[in-house]
Amino acid sequence: MTAHPSPLPAGPVDPDGGGADNHRLNRLISGLGSEIVNIAAFLDDLHQTAGEQLQMLADSQTALASLNQTCDTMGRTTALLTTSAKASLDGVDASVATLRASAETSKGVSRWVTDFEDRIAQVRDSLEAVAAANTQIADIAVHVNILAINARIEAARAGDAGRGFAVVADAIKALSHKTTAAADTVTQQTKHLTQTFETLHSESQNMATDARAVIAAATATDNALMDIASSIRATTEQSGQIAAQAAQVDAATKDFVPAFHRLSRLAGETGDGVTQATNRSTALIARSEAIVQAAALIGGTSIDTPFIDFVQTAAKRITAIWEEAIATGRISLRDLFDCDYTPLPGTNPQQFCTRFTAFTDRTLPAVQEPALQLDRRVVFCAAIDQHGYLPTHNAKFSQPPSSDPVWNGAHCRNRRIFDDRVGLKSGRSTAPFLLQVYRRDMGGGQFVMMKDVSAPITVQGKHWGGLRLAYTFD
Repeated sequence: MTAHPSPLPAGPVDPDGGGADNHRLNRLISGLGSEIVNIAAFLDDLHQTAGEQLQMLADSQTALASLNQTCDTMGRTTALLTTSAKASLDGVDASVATLRASAETSKGVSRWVTDFEDRIAQVRDSLEAVAAANTQIADIAVHVNILAINARIEAARAGDAGRGFAVVADAIKALSHKTTAAADTVTQQTKHLTQTFETLHSESQNMATDARAVIAAATATDNALMDIASSIRATTEQSGQIAAQAAQVDAATKDFVPAFHRLSRLAGETGDGVTQATNRSTALIARSEAIVQAAALIGGTSIDTPFIDFVQTAAKRITAIWEEAIATGRISLRDLFDCDYTPLPGTNPQQFCTRFTAFTDRTLPAVQEPALQLDRRVVFCAAIDQHGYLPTHNAKFSQPPSSDPVWNGAHCRNRRIFDDRVGLKSGRSTAPFLLQVYRRDMGGGQFVMMKDVSAPITVQGKHWGGLRLAYTFD
């Protein structure tokens, strides 16, 4: 079922000039509505900015409170740090003194151990000399014993004359035996003493090595403690400086707090004023639209009459097309009023789909596209349901989505939900027509002042939404 838009009515001319007056009045009222919408848009922007500023102030106030708390904590911490550093410095100084005294004692012990090692070496040398002398004594005893034996032999040969000499030889032999035995004893004892002093010498060497290691360790520890003491001394000085600076920051923040509270209070009062002005501007917009609506209903031909006539006729055509589709089973009434808006993945701004989207894509272009040829001022013509869902837009606003959300915002406006003031009123109004003035976001920070005339779409007596026709001012 295909229909074409009816030609624009020329509109009767009031012979007494009433039509011209009505036309002029309509222009004045439209201009007034445009100014009011501009003011409201400015107030909306200001309200948003004020809200952001209030949030920033609230965040700053929280940060300031945290800063004050941090300064207090820092002051206490630096005070504790200074006290602890001083105590640590005193402890390190005491440890250094103790270690130095211990090091002196260790050095004395090391010197004694070293001297002891030297004395042991001397004793060992003396023992070696004794052993050598004892060896000589043993050799002499052996020779004496041999001589005694030889003398005994000669005395035996001499007979009675050699008896006295034999006694002496026996005595010498006995003495040599005793000397040999004594030398053996001395040798054994010397060997034992030598082994003992060898052990003592080895141990004394180890003790001397350990003593020297103790001295070296004590010296290194002394140097380390001196370094620690220097570091702690520097830390003490720096902590004192930090404490002074923290006190200055704390004083500055505390001085700033009252001024910041006054600033927050003034900003809050300003925000409240902007909110009140925004609410009043919204009410003023509603009144201005009512005036515009009343002016359009006065009668005669106005600048908006062709657009009003077109949108009312086109809405009726949509009703007829959809009711025929329901009658022929191409769609059910339940699917046509589906409110389950399923997000389409990968779209930004977000697009949605319902059970009737494909159906409107097939049926609405035949009614909506001719509206773009109605007048050079027409920007778009699109049906919208009561929830602000616009399933099928004009072809030029229904481009495939790209990866650029700014471009998409201007060229991919189909299957979107426009639940702003104008969109919802257009979809929910049941008046014969609704004429609104608004500032349209074209995407990319571009806005255009427009008029929006809409007419309700009903299907089998049930209100589905409205058909919107948007056009710019002269």
